[in-house]
Amino acid sequence: MKNTLVTVLAIIGGLVVLGLVLKVTFKLLGLLILIGVGLVIYFAVQSATGKGR
Repeated sequence: MKNTLVTVLAIIGGLVVLGLVLKVTFKLLGLLILIGVGLVIYFAVQSATGKGR
């Protein structure tokens, strides 16, 4: 009985940790996508105005 309880608690704890990791990952992913889009727009403007290479 004790082993079953420990196993259930370990699974629940693992799911909670996994949920937190995924939440943080998606928040950072949104930030990285915004930075990427900003860089693409910046380089497009640079090449359009001729200030690039």
